[in-house]
Amino acid sequence: SERTIYVAIASYRDYQCRDTVTSIFERAKFPERVRVGVTDQIVEGEDGPCDAPYRPCKEDPEQMLCKYKSQLDVYQVDAPLAIGPVFARHLGHRMYRGEYYYMQSDAHVTFTRNWDEDIISQQEATKNEMAVLSTYLSDVVGNIDKNGKSLINTRPIMCNTDYESGQKNKYLRHGSQPEAVPTIRGTPQLEPYWAAGYSFSRGHFVVNVPYDFHQPMIFQGEEMSIGIRGFTIGYDFYAPERSVCFHHYAEGANKKARNKVPHYWEHTNIYAGAGTKAMYRLLGVVHMNPEIDRTEWDHTEE
Repeated sequence: SERTIYVAIASYRDYQCRDTVTSIFERAKFPERVRVGVTDQIVEGEDGPCDAPYRPCKEDPEQMLCKYKSQLDVYQVDAPLAIGPVFARHLGHRMYRGEYYYMQSDAHVTFTRNWDEDIISQQEATKNEMAVLSTYLSDVVGNIDKNGKSLINTRPIMCNTDYESGQKNKYLRHGSQPEAVPTIRGTPQLEPYWAAGYSFSRGHFVVNVPYDFHQPMIFQGEEMSIGIRGFTIGYDFYAPERSVCFHHYAEGANKKARNKVPHYWEHTNIYAGAGTKAMYRLLGVVHMNPEIDRTEWDHTEE
């Protein structure tokens, strides 16, 4: 009856990671049922660790990072060793411990009050064991109040994608997604694509559609890989009917602060050429690059 949730976050030198974790626990109706796993890629001494509270726990033990310390697992990685979100999220998957539900989130997200109860009710409304609720999140600015109440009745839906060239390959890249009041009420709406920034499903999604750790330096392409592999073994993707969290985009009021956050590709020169071969593998696994000789990529655990 107590359905647990595992939340995986991949963070690269993100000052808002600890705020995201705080929001997860603080806004949950049943925080005792939530466990968070963070792959925290930082420069020690320069970046604040995701599990470090703003004040010592002895001074303020009621801080979420103190109160729920036993439910927060952080795997710290030296930033120069970071090879992209695919490998970071693979590490997050490896911290899964059989929770009933699995949720994936970016490291700069603010949650609504009682988000856990809301998203579970939406998932169960699909009456589909293989339902995956996933979307590009709406911007936080103007859409949520200080108490965690959503101020909007619209939601994004994943239906916009096109081919893009990069890393000597062509792959599908999702663009900006339309947002409107749902026309289907009482249940999430089926959609064709999966989004890495937010995903909620039964926990077996992690086991059946794992991140491929043989894909270093991949950014664009991960969503296509997970989406196609998930769909072909029976998972269905849905747009949530209501937003339970909002994204801090590098625009508007957050533009200046978010643009100061470094990206993993600041160390691209260390791993020159790795991304091209990884993209060959990513596309090859789902048979989307028949023109490339199969000997061009690593087939380990394919």
